Amino acid sequence: MSDTETQNGLPANSIIEEHIDDALSSRYLAYALSTITMRALPDVRDGLKPVHRRILYAMRQLKLNPEGAHKKCARIVGDVMGQYHPHGDQSIYDALVKLSQSFSARYPLVDGQGNFGNIDGDSAAAMRYTEAKMTAAGVALLVGIDENAVDFIATYNEEDEEPQVLPAGFPNLLANGSTGIAVGMATSIPPHNAAEICDAALHLIKTPNARIETLMQYVKGPDLPTGGIIIEPKDSMLEAYKTGKGGFKVRARWHVEDIGRGQYQVIVTEIPYQVQKSRLIEKLAELIETKKVPWLADIRDESAEDIRIVLEPKSKNIEASLLMESLFKLSQLESRVSLNMNVLDATRTPRVMDLREVIQSWLDHRREVLQRRSQQRLDKIEDRMEVLEGYRIAYLNIDEVIRIIRFEDEPKKELIKKFKLTERQADAILNMRLRALNKLQEIEIQSEYDELAAEKKEIKSLLGSGKKQWVIISDEVKAIKETYGPKTEIGARRTTFSDEPDIELDLATAFINKEPITVVLSTKGWIRAMKGKVDDVSTLKFKEGDSAAFVVPAETTDKIILFGSNGKFYTLSADKLPGGRGNGEPVRLMIDLEDDHVPVGLFVHDETRELLVGSNEGYGFRVSEKDIVASTRGGKQVLNVKGDAEAVRCVAIRGDKIACIGENRKILVFDLEELPIMGRGKGVRLQKYKDGGLADFTTFNADDGLVFVDSAGRTNAVKEWELHSGKRAGAGRMAPRGFSRINAFAPDKRL
Repeated sequence: MSDTETQNGLPANSIIEEHIDDALSSRYLAYALSTITMRALPDVRDGLKPVHRRILYAMRQLKLNPEGAHKKCARIVGDVMGQYHPHGDQSIYDALVKLSQSFSARYPLVDGQGNFGNIDGDSAAAMRYTEAKMTAAGVALLVGIDENAVDFIATYNEEDEEPQVLPAGFPNLLANGSTGIAVGMATSIPPHNAAEICDAALHLIKTPNARIETLMQYVKGPDLPTGGIIIEPKDSMLEAYKTGKGGFKVRARWHVEDIGRGQYQVIVTEIPYQVQKSRLIEKLAELIETKKVPWLADIRDESAEDIRIVLEPKSKNIEASLLMESLFKLSQLESRVSLNMNVLDATRTPRVMDLREVIQSWLDHRREVLQRRSQQRLDKIEDRMEVLEGYRIAYLNIDEVIRIIRFEDEPKKELIKKFKLTERQADAILNMRLRALNKLQEIEIQSEYDELAAEKKEIKSLLGSGKKQWVIISDEVKAIKETYGPKTEIGARRTTFSDEPDIELDLATAFINKEPITVVLSTKGWIRAMKGKVDDVSTLKFKEGDSAAFVVPAETTDKIILFGSNGKFYTLSADKLPGGRGNGEPVRLMIDLEDDHVPVGLFVHDETRELLVGSNEGYGFRVSEKDIVASTRGGKQVLNVKGDAEAVRCVAIRGDKIACIGENRKILVFDLEELPIMGRGKGVRLQKYKDGGLADFTTFNADDGLVFVDSAGRTNAVKEWELHSGKRAGAGRMAPRGFSRINAFAPDKRL
């Protein structure tokens, strides 16, 4: 090649024209594929990404086995970077550290010596200070790698070879999990219990088409290194394992510790997976400081090797379960572990697998490894038997062999010709030492030949029988289960499950002492909360010229809803209302109710009800009570009123009929279904008037009849109310004799 040409045959200074879209797409696609296959997604067979695979292979080359001594991590990282992984040393060291951390990996593949970081989030010491070697699980992944168990590919500089995948004598993908973010896709697999995976694998060997429901009888769910309690419903977990995508809600493990005199403190002993303890405590301390959890007095970290976080409640009367439920909602004491089993299959193609596919892929890989190792052993046996056969011929014809060697010019050719030997057999005979010509050696050769022949027969039988192969794989899986069984220290399940449903907790009311009160709102807008139930309203005292407008029985945990003539609903917390001593406080100090508007309704919030609202113009609609709660002082606009129009009434719907009365004393009754449900608006016309407007309305059941309450509190029936029936927006008929003089169905404005 001349100096003016490049390697692709083009001149060195040539310019290649390419459309920018094509250039960018082709290059970005190459980058994306490289990221997906060589960096972010694990292989379903050994559960490793290239960097982890190269670290373990380099450690094997350095003979860093469990029974040996540790070696400096700097040496390991140097070998990995120089021979296999041409990236930064820090990224390699970080990957090595994670393989050794007992709070990151459920079954660490690397045994670290020195400071390898902690659950607080502190970094490991520099690689020149730390040492490492492989664990039994790490070695299990490599067993058989020298026996042609897997394919090897050239390293980045083509000076050496590296395994494309490890033999994987350990179910690493599910056992240790994996996380990674590629281009356009990601993976997130939490760790599981190795013994449970082995049980599921053994069942899958017997029943290849086993349902996910059956496999989940063995694989209960994730088994996280940091323990914790999974509270995810079983049907949700089943759906996650069926689709390969989902998540699991994990909570910290805690218990109550009695400290005497009726006092207690909560001890947290396990925290959710991948939550840094120091950050968790900082967040809890911040919640205390900002008074978002006023029921928590203090938090202390008394952890040593084991986690011990102490939570002190402000009062012994606070239930520990409610305290923890509130903290679960506000902090990382509860977190969600995602599941996205997006992996590279045996053809290096990324796809999302379900639980059965993941386990089956590992078993299929183990079968291929068994076949390849057996075939290699068979090839070695046949090679050795060929040499031994040559030795046997030589011993049977020892005198002739000696004569040929002593007197023939080309003894090799003569031996091949005379005894029909192969070149290897002839070379082996010519290279034989004289001391090997004794009778004992002949017996040993015959014995070795017979043993190899028997082994060859067994291996051929194994390679020809899928059933026998699965028997051997089953034995291997059982051996793994025994090593990492539930009775072993490392195999015992750490994460447990809870079927207890979440406690429905309203943080605003959870820690309020529930007591009966009576909320009193006066005509001039003064509000107070009297303790207990007030049966006799006449005993209430007011300022001169003031009187009771609303008297509502409630409890301290209730939300009190005020409906203003401006069409807005305001929300008040019953426990924050001023006490009953004195006249209370102006309600306008608590809500932004304009001076030219007044309260026209006051009641206890019940989100299961529907309300009927209306304006003096005769317009109104139905609204669900769960849609009227206001989160600010400004209230929530529901009924739109303009100009001189005002909201006049708000009643709870109790029945199938609506009765309206106008200022002209005409009553109209129509079906509830004629009125639409709305979230906000002016509404539709309830009743039509020539003069005046809407005075009042109510709802009732047709079977019970229409009633009204007079000024003395007596309930009276409206006789022949059917005469007032019509369609919505009708004019109605005059009220019967004896009806309320103030044109109201309930003069005390009850809900």
